[in-house]
Amino acid sequence: MPQNWNVGTLLSISSGYWRGCTLQAAVRLRIFSLIGQEKAAATEIAEKASTDSRATGLLLDALTAMGLLEKEQEHYANTPFTSTYLLEDSKQYMGHIILHHHHLLDGWAQLDKAVCTGKKVERRSYGASAERESFLLGMFNLAAGIAPQIAENIDLNGRRRLLDLGGGPGTYSIQFCLKNPDLRAVIFDRPTTEPIAQKVVASFQLEDRISFEPGDFTISPFPAPLFDVAWLSHILHSNSYKQCEQCIQKTVDSLEPGGLILIHDFILTAEKDGPEFPALFALNMLVGTERGRSYSVQEITRMMEKAGITQIRHHTLRTPNDSSILSGIKSK
Repeated sequence: MPQNWNVGTLLSISSGYWRGCTLQAAVRLRIFSLIGQEKAAATEIAEKASTDSRATGLLLDALTAMGLLEKEQEHYANTPFTSTYLLEDSKQYMGHIILHHHHLLDGWAQLDKAVCTGKKVERRSYGASAERESFLLGMFNLAAGIAPQIAENIDLNGRRRLLDLGGGPGTYSIQFCLKNPDLRAVIFDRPTTEPIAQKVVASFQLEDRISFEPGDFTISPFPAPLFDVAWLSHILHSNSYKQCEQCIQKTVDSLEPGGLILIHDFILTAEKDGPEFPALFALNMLVGTERGRSYSVQEITRMMEKAGITQIRHHTLRTPNDSSILSGIKSK
């Protein structure tokens, strides 16, 4: 964020949702994929998208002004960047997380109400199935970029059995198993997640080493037998402090003595006023959950110590959203 505020930066931030909504509309209407590798006029794109021709031209010009499309003699084409990240047939497609952001927009528009009441807000529904798919595959989008880096830098040598708590599509289990050939993983998540997780795991040909156990970690018993490493990625922020304590205790109870616990989240400083993304993400949890928020290094450390974890370390990462990891060992 700018250090020296002026009216220009103030208005740019206040109207920042204009750009976000423009991108989200284009993804929702499949504009980039409809253009593909060709060049097309606004009328042609509108016909394919079943949209109004004049309005489509306005959207295409805005996308061009943002640098997401190229325009030549009234014809539009994807840039190399959009061809890589915004075409549906690309392996690096980021459209799912963009749609997830679109689904959150109505809640964020009511942030003032959430601050007044201290409660999550009611927002419009785009359908449970559509929202679940964009969320899970969106998490895969985000994690796919940093999971290889994390797997490379977290030493799991000698570990044999990993619990991926709330592991969603299994992105981290996949990368940990690719890095550690003797490691097997269990994804423990809600039953509705299983079809997507199985599809993603199968795409890496790891079905024989990564299994899925359906359950709700807030109420269900954890899989058995005991694990020697547990991975909790973006689990705590959806829950209250007490629920986080309970979750960490259940996780520690599922570990063998000497087992390793890894907590990955948007973690705040002691003062809770930074980094910026975790601080803003706390508001995302305010509008969308009952008691969720971002937690500080000190708060999570206390939770881990209370559960019998020692040798706690904070691993900072160079990620786009300032996530980091706390690790520790279960006392023998």
